[in-house]
Amino acid sequence: MAETVSYDAAMRRALDLAARGPVTGGNPQVGCVLLDASGTVVAEGWHHGAGTAHAEVDALSRVADARGLTAVVTLEPCNHTGRTGPCSEALIAAGVERVVYAVSDPGHESAGGAERLRSAGVEVIPGVLADEVTAFLHIWLTAVARHRPWVTVKWASTLDGRAAAADGTSRWITGTAARQRVHEQRAASDAILVGSGTVLADDPALTARGDGGELLPHQPLPVVVGERAVPADAALRHHPAGLLETGTRDLERVLAALDVRGIRRVYVEGGPTLASAIVAAGLADEYAVYLAPALLGGDRLAIGELGITTMAEARRLVITGVEQLGDDLLVTARPTEGN
Repeated sequence: MAETVSYDAAMRRALDLAARGPVTGGNPQVGCVLLDASGTVVAEGWHHGAGTAHAEVDALSRVADARGLTAVVTLEPCNHTGRTGPCSEALIAAGVERVVYAVSDPGHESAGGAERLRSAGVEVIPGVLADEVTAFLHIWLTAVARHRPWVTVKWASTLDGRAAAADGTSRWITGTAARQRVHEQRAASDAILVGSGTVLADDPALTARGDGGELLPHQPLPVVVGERAVPADAALRHHPAGLLETGTRDLERVLAALDVRGIRRVYVEGGPTLASAIVAAGLADEYAVYLAPALLGGDRLAIGELGITTMAEARRLVITGVEQLGDDLLVTARPTEGN
């Protein structure tokens, strides 16, 4: 059996390839390289998006004869038929001699590729650079393993935590650079959650747009949480990705329904009421907090009641990033374990 360490460079290349694929669409970002007996890369592939060939099949399509080759892939080859066929069967049919992968597939339906490969006489080497690939796929792996999307809660506020002035005005707390980053984060999400109250009060478009106001290639599905219907003349009725009205305030039910749709990343822009409900329910996986160098005072806070009565109950966070955008700051944080 070949030494696992000899596949590190190939796995890092596969990881670089994986990063070229889209983060949206429900499927993981996966990369694959094919090596000959001397360890030379003879083909590369990655997953280009939902409904397209998986990384292994993409790489196999670039060689005339794959017999005797080694496939180095970031995720265990799938073993089910969805929009495309099983990668495990494609590798077997191609005559690949060995499959090296980093992380096991957590999917209930798609897992089992390694076992299928072994049963067909293919050598399988798991766990190469597992920590690096796990970190890269953390959001997708987490969402699939627990059967609900990864939830990012976003808000913009002044330094004293206010999301609006006393008269209710909130445009614009932050500057153009920060607002553009919000559009980029929307485009990197499968769905965008908003409360029905915000829809009725603000009539948001919730599209992802570029610097010139143009629609970006990927648009998140707007999902309205609440029992009130979206008005017939609302801007959301014309959203390019469609519209999902949940008809409920049951957040667990909403997220479960989104999981069934294959939605892995959710961006919350629903105002203080929805944001607070998600945080209070322990459903926030990440925070994107835009801070403007301004003070408003008053009681229009970005986050409302969380049911916390003492400091010992505070929701503790780990700051994972701080970025200056014009005059504003973007603080990214995740809950500490148990929060």
